Amino acid sequence: MTSAEPDTDPGTARRGRPRSIAVDTAVIETVLHLLEEGATIGDLSIERIARSAGVGKAAVYRRWSGKDELMLDVLRSIDEEPPPLAGESVRDDLVALVDSIRRRGLAKRNSAVLREVLVGVHSRSEIWEHYYRTVIEARREQMFNVLRRGIASGELRDDIDLDLLSDLFAGPMLARSMLRMAASLDEGLSERIVDAVLEGVRKST
Repeated sequence: MTSAEPDTDPGTARRGRPRSIAVDTAVIETVLHLLEEGATIGDLSIERIARSAGVGKAAVYRRWSGKDELMLDVLRSIDEEPPPLAGESVRDDLVALVDSIRRRGLAKRNSAVLREVLVGVHSRSEIWEHYYRTVIEARREQMFNVLRRGIASGELRDDIDLDLLSDLFAGPMLARSMLRMAASLDEGLSERIVDAVLEGVRKST
C-alpha cells in the first residue's frame, strides 16, 4: 500500500493548519484494506492503522479522537449518497428514495467490509447516535420534504403524521433488507411498494 507523507509533529504544527486530504484518504483506505484482508474492527488499533498507512499516530489522532470516530468516517466513505430527486413527480421521487434503501441493502449483503463497519459502529451507542444525526436524519428529512410536497399538492392524505407516513413507504424495504436477509430485493420492488402504499394514503377526491 502506498504510504502517505506523515504530518509534522503536533508540537511544531501551526494552529489552524489545513488537514492533508492525502493522509485522510490513506488512513481510510488502509482501514478498508485491513478489513478486506479479514481483520475485524476489534483487531484494529490506531497504532496498527497508522503503521500500515505509513503515517504517525499523532497524524491519526489529529484527525480522529479515536477508533470510533475514524470508523464513522470509514462508514461514510463507502455509504451511498442520497439519490438526486427530480422534484416533478411525488411518486417518482418516492420510488427513488425507496430504491436507494434497496441498493444499500444489496450493498450490505454483498460487502463483508460494509457489514463489519456497520455492525461495529452500531454497537457503540455514542458514535451510532452521531451517524444517525448526521446521515440517517438527513435521509429522513429528504423523505419528509417529498411527503410534504405530496400533502400540499393534494396527492397524499394530510391526516397521517410525517413519521408514520415515512415509515409506511420505507418500512417494507427496510424490513426486507435488514431483517429478512433471504428476502428478494429485485428490480421493480421499489415501484411495487410505493404503488401499493399510495393506494392507501392518497387523498380521497
